[in-house]
Amino acid sequence: MEILNSPTRSIGAIALGLWAVGSPLLAEEPTSRIFAARAEAEWHRAQARFLSYTNDSAAAWQFARACYDLNDFVTNNAGRADLANQGIVACRHLLAMESNSAPGHYYLAIELGQLADTKRNPAAYKMVREMEREFKTADDLDEHFDFAGPARCLGLLYRDAPGWPISIGSRHKARDWLESAVAIAPNYPENHLNLAESHWQWNDREAARNGLKALDALWPAARTNFTGEAWERNWYDWSTRRDALREKIGETAPAAHSSKNSRN
Repeated sequence: MEILNSPTRSIGAIALGLWAVGSPLLAEEPTSRIFAARAEAEWHRAQARFLSYTNDSAAAWQFARACYDLNDFVTNNAGRADLANQGIVACRHLLAMESNSAPGHYYLAIELGQLADTKRNPAAYKMVREMEREFKTADDLDEHFDFAGPARCLGLLYRDAPGWPISIGSRHKARDWLESAVAIAPNYPENHLNLAESHWQWNDREAARNGLKALDALWPAARTNFTGEAWERNWYDWSTRRDALREKIGETAPAAHSSKNSRN
């Protein structure tokens, strides 16, 4: 694989030279530029470590995670598909060494999802089945990984995938897995936020309102538990989504959690 033989090449050279002629990163908003620069820097660090320590399992899945994080800022399908394929290579390399690696199965499923998102054709639906298997395997191996990440991702997969006979989408399964994520990692904001947003999407306003209240209740403690630069992008995302959900529901923010304080 190209990446394994080219430790000094930039992602631009790998991704069809796209970055050499102009960065495809989202650059319209200062916050996006900051997060994009951090993701790119982390990608380079993770790639260098993976290429230097190819038998290090942590280096492999952390590189896959870096590919996933950077993918959000690439605006063309060619670059996004290339990043996803790099993550897939790293995960398959890891699983060839350690077939029972929960992070390996977890990030393989995530990278398959990123690759499927660039295809928009029947081949993508076949990849969804593999994602389902990989997330379930990760859940069996370590349901606590990434704060109930396997259950959380399975819930979103069942929620957003087309239903039978096209694909595996199922509201019942989505609800079960999203609730499982909350039960496994009840102090992680993303799990409550996903469930509350899903209830709103399913027109269950009372459940969405209760989910928002549960999120508000854990918010102050979460602010003290998930701190530092590594969490700033998460908090920006969570705060934006919480504010949007609150507006949809028509709830007034508690004084301690008002919109002006939600990112502080």
